[in-house]
Amino acid sequence: MRHLIDPTDFTVEEIEQLMLRALDIIDNRAKYADACRGKKLATLFYEPSTRTRLSFTAAMMELGGNVLGFSDAANSSVSKGETVADTARVISQFADIIAMRHPKEGAPFIASQYASIPVINAGDGGHSHPTQTLTDLLTIKREKGRFDNLTIGFCGDLKFGRTVHSLIGAMSRYNNVKFVLISPEELKVPEYIKQTELEAKNLEYVETTSLEDAMPELDILYMTRVQRERFFNEQDYIRLKDSYILTPQKLDSAKDDLCIMHPLPRVNEISVAVDKDPRACYFKQVNNGKFIRMALIMKLLEVK
Repeated sequence: MRHLIDPTDFTVEEIEQLMLRALDIIDNRAKYADACRGKKLATLFYEPSTRTRLSFTAAMMELGGNVLGFSDAANSSVSKGETVADTARVISQFADIIAMRHPKEGAPFIASQYASIPVINAGDGGHSHPTQTLTDLLTIKREKGRFDNLTIGFCGDLKFGRTVHSLIGAMSRYNNVKFVLISPEELKVPEYIKQTELEAKNLEYVETTSLEDAMPELDILYMTRVQRERFFNEQDYIRLKDSYILTPQKLDSAKDDLCIMHPLPRVNEISVAVDKDPRACYFKQVNNGKFIRMALIMKLLEVK
């Protein structure tokens, strides 16, 4: 039995197999319509979510399976004091696979230690969001056709952005990838990420506060929002929330084949005027998320 707690739980070869399965699903939807018939996915979301929860739901339904669970911890026994470990044990009696989002880092890992069914980390605090990473990788695969020989810029909240941390770790396993880290001083990538994922692997990276200066060399621009829910001080959030706003004018110096990505939700860090630009890929990302989650569910349930 396998779980997905961190993107690096899968080898590069396994990720490539997932990509190929997702691409086959995209091309042959009817072939997979009954792949998980009779199987149940439990979505345990202790934190608000629109895209991730509905993407998992749609993925399981399009595989012919069923979905149960909760979208608010207040509607579960956690409001009575039940532990994650006990919840995992209980849900294992009702479902075949769990997708868990939790505000505390490490909670899905704890669940995986006590569940008797596969557990998927659907986001745990500021730590990791592996299925978003798989979504991002599928988007890069479809838009660029490769994972190596790329310059990828991460812009915005690089301190608390779990999608950023996860994607840096995933992309650090490929050849000749350069990282450009664009953020205000207060929201820089944590030192432990730089040390373990970049410096320890002798990967090239630069840190800058200027999106405009970085733009011309980027193959991929990964925008993020400044996350209000990660701040303890409202004044700090207000001061930093508009640090970077991508507009059509700022794209004048960008490559013609730039791929603009964003894990969503967007607040105002990408102008709606950019949506019409053919380089905008963030809504394609949403669709890719459903297909890669379909492939992931099949893999963890060992469905051929």
